[in-house]
Amino acid sequence: MPKLDKFDLAILEALQQDARATNVEIAERVNLSPSPCLRRIRLLEESGVIRGYRADIDRGTVGLDLTVFVTFKVAHHTREHAHAFQQALQALPEVVGCYMISGNSDFLAEVVVENLAAYEALLTDKLLVLPHVTDIQSNFAIRSVKTSGPLKLPAAKG
Repeated sequence: MPKLDKFDLAILEALQQDARATNVEIAERVNLSPSPCLRRIRLLEESGVIRGYRADIDRGTVGLDLTVFVTFKVAHHTREHAHAFQQALQALPEVVGCYMISGNSDFLAEVVVENLAAYEALLTDKLLVLPHVTDIQSNFAIRSVKTSGPLKLPAAKG
């Protein structure tokens, strides 16, 4: 993991605000010349700090009107069971986020689908047959208040 300085963090902030900004625009925002700025961006990409770039799409506009937070309990807490479950869940395009959690459940997944009928089909055909699952609970989002917010980055050390 690279040590991030104030310039790296400023570049990350700028990219979170506008990933389509040109290198020259980002360099101006972070007070670097374009060449070192581009070198830093490439290093951030190569090291995995920047994992990729994507469009932030309005879900409702494209017909994905239902967000469901699904909790799962997995049988026999073994590394193999957890791994098999995670691989199966990662293969589902409707699952846009997944976390191993503590508490009453083992995993929390964010599922985005067109409507209740689409979720019912996903639940019946795919989620209920996931390996090693003993319990599933679905929580339906009434309204999105904040999604895909930028990360509050820590201050540079040193």
